[in-house]
Amino acid sequence: MKLWDKGISIDKKIEQFTVGNDREIDVHIAKYDVIASRAHAKMLQKTGILTTNELIELLGGLKKLENQIDNGTFVIDSQFEDVHSKIEFELTKTLGDVGKKIHTARSRNDQVLVALHLYYKENLELVKEKTQTFFNTLLDLAETHKNKVLPGYTHLQVAMPSSFGLWFSAYAELMIDDVYLINAAIKTVDQNPLGSAAGYGSSFPIDREFTTKEMGFETLKYNVVAAQMGRGKNERTIAAALGGLCNTMARFAMDTCLYMSQNFGFISFPDELTTGSSIMPHKKNPDVFELIRGKCNKIQALQTEMILITNNLPSGYHRDFQLLKENMIAAFEEVKDILDIFNYSIQQIIVKDIDVHNDLYKYLFTVDNINTLVVEGQTFREAYQKIGGQVQDGTYVPDTSKKHTHVGSIHNLCLDKIKAKFPS
Repeated sequence: MKLWDKGISIDKKIEQFTVGNDREIDVHIAKYDVIASRAHAKMLQKTGILTTNELIELLGGLKKLENQIDNGTFVIDSQFEDVHSKIEFELTKTLGDVGKKIHTARSRNDQVLVALHLYYKENLELVKEKTQTFFNTLLDLAETHKNKVLPGYTHLQVAMPSSFGLWFSAYAELMIDDVYLINAAIKTVDQNPLGSAAGYGSSFPIDREFTTKEMGFETLKYNVVAAQMGRGKNERTIAAALGGLCNTMARFAMDTCLYMSQNFGFISFPDELTTGSSIMPHKKNPDVFELIRGKCNKIQALQTEMILITNNLPSGYHRDFQLLKENMIAAFEEVKDILDIFNYSIQQIIVKDIDVHNDLYKYLFTVDNINTLVVEGQTFREAYQKIGGQVQDGTYVPDTSKKHTHVGSIHNLCLDKIKAKFPS
């Protein structure tokens, strides 16, 4: 069944190519098509296009479909082009001609668009919730390990003292910036496109304000052409937001892999969280973090894909938009899984005690030694040249006899202030 079927047979090869794998993908948005259809039916009754009895019948039919979706028995068979044709067919099979009225004043274009808006909105909120859970875990770890010194590196060279508290809370605070972008994406999709029809509105006396409130949108996309042109723009915005979060997680995963290696040896994990080698019995590989890194990098490429598919399309609907759904939906499912597994795994981190007197970290305290000389009365330039000269001629010996000012400051993490910054 096709919503646009006029009784003309379609070449099977053309049909297979144009439908693609929409049936499998559309299972993810079936719930949201039912939500939109329910709101649309109520609006049709309110404006006099449907009778009260017809609305009751349609709502009953939609409820049955919603139950099937919830319990996993809803299937889009090969005879249907997409979820929208499947839902209308089931309503018509159950309710007869009343089921055929559900498409009144709608186009498949705004059906797809509103279902995607609802899917994106709900899943952006879910990603945000999972990000906050991960954020809280990192702050808890920062508090637990705030007094444990961690050598800081620049250019992968030993630089200055840091702490595990700073490391954990740094990634937590970066996630606040990521949530700012997620909130912007939520605001972008929190606009009701239903009623834009094929992109030029409906000649029926529809009430778009009613469906906006009914579906819980903050506002509506008033210009019907703009509503359809939002397809592609929504995806580019969301891909940028998800990509920003994934960039943060990919870098954190890289740090984790690096710090776990024998050359650093700062952290470890229980054996059950790592994998081994088929020929090297000593191996303890951080596969979960490597996969997080790879998956996050893959998702960061999504924005480029969305741009290239849509950047030179003229106004109006184009079938190219069909290609946006699959990887956008896959990215959402992947990001949610990554957040869950990262949060689960990082809670089991084993933070090691690091001997900062090891020769590897001989120059870790040069800045603190300079600061000590400054406090004693030397100018910074004199102190810098003195310590620098000792480093150059090999006579530098770290002064550990005094409390280093920098080491004292790295434990002032302001965790409460960071926690309070997380956006609502």
